[in-house]
Amino acid sequence: MKKLTTSVLAVVLTSTFAMVSAQDTLRTQDIREVVVTGALGIKKRQDAVVTSNKVVGNAELNQASSPSLSQALIGKVSGLQINTTNSGVNPTTKIVLRGFRSITGDTNPLVVIDGVVSTLTVFNQLPPDIVENVNVIKGQQGSSLYGSQGSNGVIVVTTKRGSKSERVTVNLSSSIEFTNAYKLPIRQKLYGQGYPGEADYSAVDYNGTNWVPYENTAWGPAFNDPNIGGQLIEVGLPQANGQFLKTTYSAKDNGNNIKKFFDTGIMLKNGFNVNMGGPDSYTFLSYDRLENEFIIPGDKLKRNTIFLKSGKKIGNFRVDATLNIIDQTTDQTNANLYAQMLQTPTNVDVTAFKNSGFAGNYSPFVYNPYTMKDYFRGKSNLTSASAILSMAYEFNKHISLSYNGTLYMMGQDVENHVDAFDATAVVINAPGTGIDGLTLRQFGMRSLTSSYNKAVSRTRNYYGDLMLNFKYDLTDDINFVANIGNNITDNYTTTTSVGGTNLNIPGWYNAANVVNATPYYQLNNGFTRSRLVALFANVDLGYKDYLFLNLTGRGEETSRLSVRPTYTLDLKNKIYPYYSAGASFIPTKAFTGLTSNNILSYLKVSGSYTVTGNAVVGAYDLDEIGVFPTGYPLTNSSYLLNRNPTNQYIKPEATKTVEGNVSLGFFKDRITIDGSAFQTITDRLITGSTVSTTTGISSLTDNVGKIKNTGFELDLGLTPFKSKDFEWNLKGSYSKYKSLVQDLGEGINEVNLAADTYGIPVGIFAVKGEQMPVIKGVRYERDPSGNIIVDENGLPVTNSKYEILGKVNPDYVIGFSTNVRYKGLTLSVTGDYRTGNSFVADTKSLLGFSGALEKTVEFDRSQGYIIPGSVQNTGTAANPIYTPNTTPVLNDASYAGAANYFTSSYQTAVGEEFVVDGTALKIREIALSYQIPKSILSTTFVRTLAVGVYARNAFAWYAKSNRNFSDPETSSVGIGGIAATSQFPTTRVFGFSLNASF
Repeated sequence: MKKLTTSVLAVVLTSTFAMVSAQDTLRTQDIREVVVTGALGIKKRQDAVVTSNKVVGNAELNQASSPSLSQALIGKVSGLQINTTNSGVNPTTKIVLRGFRSITGDTNPLVVIDGVVSTLTVFNQLPPDIVENVNVIKGQQGSSLYGSQGSNGVIVVTTKRGSKSERVTVNLSSSIEFTNAYKLPIRQKLYGQGYPGEADYSAVDYNGTNWVPYENTAWGPAFNDPNIGGQLIEVGLPQANGQFLKTTYSAKDNGNNIKKFFDTGIMLKNGFNVNMGGPDSYTFLSYDRLENEFIIPGDKLKRNTIFLKSGKKIGNFRVDATLNIIDQTTDQTNANLYAQMLQTPTNVDVTAFKNSGFAGNYSPFVYNPYTMKDYFRGKSNLTSASAILSMAYEFNKHISLSYNGTLYMMGQDVENHVDAFDATAVVINAPGTGIDGLTLRQFGMRSLTSSYNKAVSRTRNYYGDLMLNFKYDLTDDINFVANIGNNITDNYTTTTSVGGTNLNIPGWYNAANVVNATPYYQLNNGFTRSRLVALFANVDLGYKDYLFLNLTGRGEETSRLSVRPTYTLDLKNKIYPYYSAGASFIPTKAFTGLTSNNILSYLKVSGSYTVTGNAVVGAYDLDEIGVFPTGYPLTNSSYLLNRNPTNQYIKPEATKTVEGNVSLGFFKDRITIDGSAFQTITDRLITGSTVSTTTGISSLTDNVGKIKNTGFELDLGLTPFKSKDFEWNLKGSYSKYKSLVQDLGEGINEVNLAADTYGIPVGIFAVKGEQMPVIKGVRYERDPSGNIIVDENGLPVTNSKYEILGKVNPDYVIGFSTNVRYKGLTLSVTGDYRTGNSFVADTKSLLGFSGALEKTVEFDRSQGYIIPGSVQNTGTAANPIYTPNTTPVLNDASYAGAANYFTSSYQTAVGEEFVVDGTALKIREIALSYQIPKSILSTTFVRTLAVGVYARNAFAWYAKSNRNFSDPETSSVGIGGIAATSQFPTTRVFGFSLNASF
């Protein structure tokens, strides 16, 4: 029998001198021998794990040379949704593990690196090639030892360490990849620049509209109009020499003319690591450099990472230390640039205006993107240092004391500036036209006021565990392990901001150069400090290597919930208890006859019950605070009452989770099946709610509701062929989650979580009795047959009441991957499919305004626009009679009627119009690598050499209603569901890699 004391549980922190390392064990194909790192650095064989988890190894993380761990994990863990919310030079991600368990709380799981709590920022910056494995703890029981910190699940990262071999090994890695804009919105290519009734430049009528060479909308003549189509004509505003640029009046680049603005981005990643060691020590040193020149000209990112990890054992004492230094700089423009570009009519060659500035742009109604990218700049420099110290002393073979602590320090300087442009000072030189002598401001262009803002933030976070560990064999069959400890978290952040408008000296970006300084209380100035202290205990019992029991308990108090009674300086706090119990049973070990037929090779069942919480309140939300009034301190010298307080007696959200899991292996694990089902009830939901005006306040944040989160996951593994030279592995997963809002407090039926900022009447809500979150907005009124009802002017009839239009989360997600190896050649593919979700596409609204939406050419514009399939009520409200509608919108059967509708009420009347199906099938990664045979390298100093080609986000297919408006994953709000026009298009990457060791 394998004793729990040596192979099931050992508190070894970042060192594994006394046992088989996770690095070695993870290579085996035997499920029973896999060792994983869990909460507080505790290592267990997979048999003894009583909750659901998934380990992703180094090879799988790096198969497509992903620049961050977030991107490397996409599509590889069932239940883990990692959405790239913004594809900028430094892309942002949102991580959700097993759906939503809170309405207003952060959805990101806790990040633990080498046994200590870290940050999502470090997680996204850590080079994947120095990571040994990532253990995604999906079940609440596995994260219960972290209490409220682990309420959203835990991602445990174990970095590489030096080998025990005294031989020095050097590894080099290098890659170059090319990034392109991908899936740009599909735009109509039948009509070009112009607008009905705009005759200042040309009074010629083209079937109801006018050609206007400087229009930003495509409400002009048709490209097949024989009077203008294909002819060489003026385009844009006159240039500095008074002359117009000319081009043919036709769709450029098959209607995809704006793609030419985007560069082919180049990312270079280079790194090396050195590892060495001996029987009682090790050292691992790594340096990585990443340089990213994005698809937006001038947008750049540079990152340098130095990572040092070392350990030493002296008798019964061992010490491990890690130092991770990251320096990152970014330089990028304002993402609103994309919204300007989307308005470009397809007959405009955008590259022709590269050097034209604002004054010579193709239109005065939008800013020239080539100039705008330089006028709007944001620069950031972030430097961080993470130091980890781990120590352990064995008093005897049964008792040991261990400490694991980290100090994280980060400094970030963020600067943003806007250069001035005076549109009133630029006079148009266009003799013989109606626009000659007008200023750009008179013509419609807005001036830019120069500004400069700088924010300096400093962060210092401390985290430490002190544990007393016990391990005994109670009998020959029963093993006992216990860990009792104390945990301290102390986080401190300070931010100082300055800035204002009107720079005295153009181009000098400094606070001393600001003429109109912004009052400090209107900027982000201040500091926050929060502390959390906990006592915890962990108990593991093992019986005959096939039955395991795990119990955890934690008592936690946090300064965020400290209460200071009125007129006192005393702080009162309360300890909140969290606990869990789980068990696992291995029938194939208990009853050896189950495996005698060589079909069933492994069977494990496990289950758990967990009670934990989540304190989703700010550091000082419970304090009595004042609010700065406008004009303070000159015209208003006193504070105002905080009209949005938090109940001083608020409690953490309480979550109770029941989980069941089963794992099976057939034919020596050539076929594997892992299933998991769970239910989490979150009570005492924390959110703000409107209160009576007679109270003198506007809203109160309190414990007001309940949400039930249920889910099911299924993972399949198949190895159809396996030999020395050839192996083929297939993996598939199915995950389904449902977060149902059961209660929101007395008299409250919904909570508005986010609103659309583009003027579309929609928002993201939590609604009692519905899945969370949902999209609500103004809907079309329809007859019993589903036809849109219009009024006497042909306009859609609407109800101002918001109704549910869709839900943000998918019904289910299917993941799939394959890995084929023939000798040294390996092909890997990863992808996923999700459906049932929706999102609000602001881009569709903007394309409708600019006449680029395909919908705007599905009718004869000269005859006006009749809502397709619409009906009118020719009866009464009580007894309606619906007849087919023949009235065009605005009761105007002309080109002008159609244009005026799409540029006005179409934008703001109906939210349903812009809710798009979020179904997507994506091939996340394709990688092909070749390992040079060792026989070829045997006469060289090179030990191993591998070359590869890869693609990330290689292919994507969207729902029919999503005409590439946006990637369904992108979102301008944290909860998801709204894709703004201020987000850059998704990207596709192709790259080459080389890895060598010496």
